[in-house]
This record gives sequence, C-alpha cells and structure tokens, in this order.
Amino acid sequence: MKKIVWSFVFVLSFFIFPFANASAASNEQQLVKEIKEIIEENYVGTINGNLQNAKTIPEIIDMLDPYSTYFTKKEFEEFINSINLSTIGIGVVIEEHEDGIHILRVFEKSGAANAGIVAGDIITAINGQSVVGSSIQEASSLLIGDEGTKIDVTLQHVNGKTSTTTITRKKYTLPNVESELLFGNVGYIAMSSFSEDGAKLVKDALIQLKQRGATSFILDLQNNGGGYVSTAEEMTGLFPQAKIAYLLEEAHASYKVRAAHQNEKFPANTRILVNRYSASASEMLAASLQDQQSAILYGETTYGKGAMQGFFELHDGSYLKLTVGKFTGPSGKTINEVGVKPNIQTKTAPIFQAHYDAIKEQYTHYKELASLKNVPSTKTFTVKLSQALSSQIAEGSVQLVALGGNEVPITTKVDGQSLLVTPSKPLNSGQEYMLLVHPTIQKETDKKLQQGIYLRITVKK
Repeated sequence: MKKIVWSFVFVLSFFIFPFANASAASNEQQLVKEIKEIIEENYVGTINGNLQNAKTIPEIIDMLDPYSTYFTKKEFEEFINSINLSTIGIGVVIEEHEDGIHILRVFEKSGAANAGIVAGDIITAINGQSVVGSSIQEASSLLIGDEGTKIDVTLQHVNGKTSTTTITRKKYTLPNVESELLFGNVGYIAMSSFSEDGAKLVKDALIQLKQRGATSFILDLQNNGGGYVSTAEEMTGLFPQAKIAYLLEEAHASYKVRAAHQNEKFPANTRILVNRYSASASEMLAASLQDQQSAILYGETTYGKGAMQGFFELHDGSYLKLTVGKFTGPSGKTINEVGVKPNIQTKTAPIFQAHYDAIKEQYTHYKELASLKNVPSTKTFTVKLSQALSSQIAEGSVQLVALGGNEVPITTKVDGQSLLVTPSKPLNSGQEYMLLVHPTIQKETDKKLQQGIYLRITVKK
C-alpha cells in the first residue's frame, strides 16, 4: 500500500492511501470489507459496537467518532474545494436591499467580474424573475448552479440606469489571506483556512507589510476551521524559536514533527487571535507557538479538535475519512475536547486588546490612565489630567485611534485640567479606542509635559 503524503483537513490532516490492486467492482459489500480492514489497521478511537457485525457503510460510520465519515468521489472533491476556498457561482458577496439584492463585493476572476459587474450594483431580477423583496437564501438558490452554465441578471446601477447581462458560472477562489497596516505600524493578517498555499500567502503578506513599515504583527485565526497539516508545519516555521510543529500519536507509533524551515520570520511579540471556532490546524499552530513562547495568544479557548484524520481512497474512487491520530503541542498538553487556552483571555473582540498592547509597547515611558467606559458615540468626552494645560494644543499632540484600525479625526479643547475631545464623526457603537496624549502638549506654564499618557475608551453599545 503506497502512502502519499498529502496532508489535509477541515478537521485536520489527511494522507491518501491508494489501493493499487483494488477490484474494479464497486458494490457495497466490497466497500464494507475494505473499510473494516482500514479501520482495524489505522483507527485511533473508540468503536461503539461490533464492527464485524456491521453490514452497511452507515452502520460502520455510526460506530466511529464524529470526525470519521464516508465521502463519494464528488463529495470528496467538494470537501477539498472547501478547504482551498474554491467554489462555483458568479462570485459576489450580497445583502438584502429594498430594491433587490445589493452586491457588496465582486471577486477577481469570477464570472461576475468578467461580465463587468461592480460593487454597488443591485440585482433586481435573475433569469427574468424579480428578486425584489427576496431573502439572501432565495437569491442564492437562483445564482448557484453547475460550472459553465449561464444566467441572465438584471441590474440597477449606481447612476440609476438598468441593464441585463449574461454571467457564466465558474469556479473561483475566495480570498484566504487578507492584510492591513494598522495604526502604530502594526501589521494585521487574517487567515481563513489552512489551504494548500496558505503559508505562502501569509509569508507574502508578512513581507509586504514589513516593506510598508510594520514592526509588530497580529495574526487572526478566529473562525479558521483548519486545513492542510503541511501548511501548519510551514506556518510554524515562520516564527522564531518554533522548532517543533506538533507531537502526533498514531495507532502504532508516536512522532515529533518538526516545523518546516522558513527564511522569513514574524517577530517574537506577534499576537495570535483565536476563538471557540478556531479548530484543528489552527489549534495545532496556536499550541505549538504558545508552548515554545513564539507568540502571544489572545481571545477565547479554541474548539478542541486535537484529532487528526486520514483520507483513504477506496477501490471505486470514494474515500473514507478516518481519525488516525491525536496531536498536541510540544509540551504534550491535551487539545482534543479541551482546546487551547489563550495567554490573554478577552471578553470583547480580541483585536481590541491585541492592538492596544501592540501600541503600548511603543510608549513604555508613557503613563496609563484609567479607562473611559460607555462613552457616547456622538458627544465630547473629557479626560481629567493632574495639571492644567495650555489652551494652545500643537497639531498631532492628541491622537484617537480606533483599535483594530487607524487614527480617527478629532478636535480638542482645554478647560483647566480637563482635555475635551470631540470626534469629527460619530464613533462606532461597541468599538474600543485608544487616546494618546503626547508630551509635545504644553502645560499652562508653557512647559511641555514630562510624560505622555494614554488610556482606553469603550463606546456605548
């Protein structure tokens, strides 16, 4: 039996074991026999029942853990596409609108992009059927279909004109890695899936952000359900001091798997965001980095899927997905059904705390004041200081930063020992901000402050 190292998962990894001499016949009894043999040799977990008495594939699957299942050839292809974020459709993000279905985003190289559709267009009819008043689900059922098929879409454009165009449904890939340079030269990278090219995409984003001036980083793995194990190994190699990717216990052996070598590295103070939906390969990376003190984890305890699946190709081209091992980080702490507990647990969006801490690192000589909570979104808020300030405030001396974003325009005024801050536009409900008062601001005596200050601000929901 030849073993092809093709690590993969939604649930974690997988290896494909083709049966070179398998019979061409594809009746269920042959499959049942084949599946039983694979389970006896490779399964790691409890079998709930008498495997040998099982007569059908569903009976067998019911005896196994929730991560083991059977895929037809088509279902297997769809599963792989889901990991690599590939799908078939016209390639748009939509929302309901009073005039129809509003297009929020058009993906590159999609059928919609090729047809000249742009964000802001509103779909009013699909194949002559009005979608005014339709739900997202109803509209989506009309937009999806087989690759290569066509639909006629009637659009209302931003300029008020209408047109009908034909769009060809095609396979396209959703963006897996997105990046942004936040205030304070903090590079933010969000990764949706451990796709086959995921580590390369993250590495490219890392390099580009460094070129733009990023000096610290936040890697967002929230809601990332996993992917290729090889990608987790490559991702681990992007961090300093992270030599081990994970420990693996299979049915007949245990392994220490090393991280893949990388010539580019995140800094040691990189912050990783996780939540209860960060699973599998996400947890593998998080545990590895935490155990080796190669990054700081923020958020909430992860999903708890420390079981690794293998994919076995059956004689008729279908596949058995089977739990073949359990993994942990280098320290050996259990992940399966437990999860990875972050270094810093947060009750609000972890990006707020992570960005706040990243900025704080740059102002270690500043003094932190008590936070302001439930600040109105549209009104002036007041910061009390220990000394009176000059009424003349130099430009740039006071900055308001949207955590997870960038600087927000404000106007400032001094009233004795109070600094009055008025946002130029309403603040976002539930958003958190950071106010920086630099020592360039002057006291009433015309002397500069000896020490800058900063504080955290939470806007009323």
